[in-house]
Amino acid sequence: MTLELKNVSKKFGSFLAVDNLSLSIPEKEMFGFLGGNGAGKTTTFRMILGILENSEGEITWNNKRLDYETSPFIGYLPEERGLYPKLKVKDQLVYLARLRGMDKKTALYELEYWLNRFKVPEYLNKKVEELSKGNQQKIQFISAVLHKPKLLILDEPFSGLDPINVEQLKSAVIDLKDTGTTIVFSSHRMEHVEEMCEHLCIMHKGKPVVHGSLKEVKRSFGKKNVLIHADFDLAFLADYPGVVKLKQTAEGVSLQIEGEEIAEQILKDIVNKGFIRKFALEEPSLNDIFIEKVGASLE
Repeated sequence: MTLELKNVSKKFGSFLAVDNLSLSIPEKEMFGFLGGNGAGKTTTFRMILGILENSEGEITWNNKRLDYETSPFIGYLPEERGLYPKLKVKDQLVYLARLRGMDKKTALYELEYWLNRFKVPEYLNKKVEELSKGNQQKIQFISAVLHKPKLLILDEPFSGLDPINVEQLKSAVIDLKDTGTTIVFSSHRMEHVEEMCEHLCIMHKGKPVVHGSLKEVKRSFGKKNVLIHADFDLAFLADYPGVVKLKQTAEGVSLQIEGEEIAEQILKDIVNKGFIRKFALEEPSLNDIFIEKVGASLE
């Protein structure tokens, strides 16, 4: 059940929000969408779900168009949360699950499982407006997964959550993926995509500027990072051949270099200058790649 986007564009008047986007999102995988505000991520999600009509191109799931018939198999967590504040959690989520074809008894069973998992069983009979923003977000997440969708679309699922809630939600998302759900999520946070996704797409002004498997994207970037902690001044490395960038850190420097062989040369040249506490060669981060491709940091 691969999700395919072929030459998809979306115009609002003369404004091109998504520009000729082609993607293939494999079944039972986690796929990350990165990009700043206005990059076209949410518009893409809304076209996948059929909330917006694409101006050009074709979107298929399992070689079929997404429509009302496929909606019981799809879960969606929108970026702007949309629960009814005056309704009780139980009434609201059972109602939403029944719209997706679940019977009341199964919906209640699943709801109780999720509330226990998030350590908030007492929320079953609470009104949504009585909950904190973070806990409302948990309830909204449960509403997206209660009916056990095969395709789950999460738009900024971790925004506004404290670190403990982020970890709880991440663990739930990873478990869903491990049980066979295809998950597509957007994020401003590079590290979440880096940690959880096998494939990704970085969008900028409606276009994909980077697209592919995380490993291949990092490999094709070419450059590496070196972290050095030492008891002597390392500023001279800014002018070292093959060093693209030097950033001073509290304990030393972080370098971006053109290749692994540069790291070897640097180590040979500094090993007799004093005590080196740390010398680590690291893969480029997604943030490095984003800055190179888009020209600005996402954070």
